Parts: sequence; structure tokens; C-alpha cells
Amino acid sequence: MGEINKKNQNASLIRINIYILIFVVIMFFTTGIFVVQPIGALPEGASIVYWRLGTSMPFITSADGMLSKSDAGVSILGRGIALGTILGKIKDRKIVSLPYSRTLYLISTGGREYEN
Repeated sequence: MGEINKKNQNASLIRINIYILIFVVIMFFTTGIFVVQPIGALPEGASIVYWRLGTSMPFITSADGMLSKSDAGVSILGRGIALGTILGKIKDRKIVSLPYSRTLYLISTGGREYEN
């Protein structure tokens, strides 16, 4: 009897792990994190989780990260324009705002940190 319970527990754990894996994969492909570096208008910064399906943006990104990958380079003016454009696009897709994460910012910029 004890062996049957152990088999049922193992099967339940496997099922739960599969459900968690499916959930994580779905979240990875349908949501994104946009990191706003602390700046004058937003001194604490923010990390915004949003529905990114259909946006062609990477899973983790920031204005500086997007500018660094373009030919324009990172500048205060470019950052302001990028923030305004991107935040306007994801405003209606926002799920939750979280505190600024330097680690996520560095992931979005490939490990480079740009001045405010």
C-alpha cells in the first residue's frame, strides 16, 4: 500500500513540474520586462512586466539596450525619445511595475552601464 502512495506522489510531482515548465515557457514567449534606468523624471527607476506578444521586443530590454544595438548610440536625447516611444507602446500592455533592477538593466545592455 505504501509503495502505491509513493508512486502516486512521484507521478503528482512529475505532473506539477511539467505544469510549471509549461507555464514558464508560455510566460517567456508572451511577456517581457522593460527596465527604466533611474533618471530625473523617474528617480527610482522601474522594471515593467508587460504582454510583449506581437511587439518584436526581446524578453528583457531597456531604452539603453535598444539604443546600444542601433547605429544611433546611447545619448540622453536618444534615451528620452526611446523611453517615450516604448512606454507609449507598452502602456496598455502593462501587467505590473516592479522596482528597478540593476541586474536586469545590465542584462538588457549586454553588461554595459550608461550614465544617467
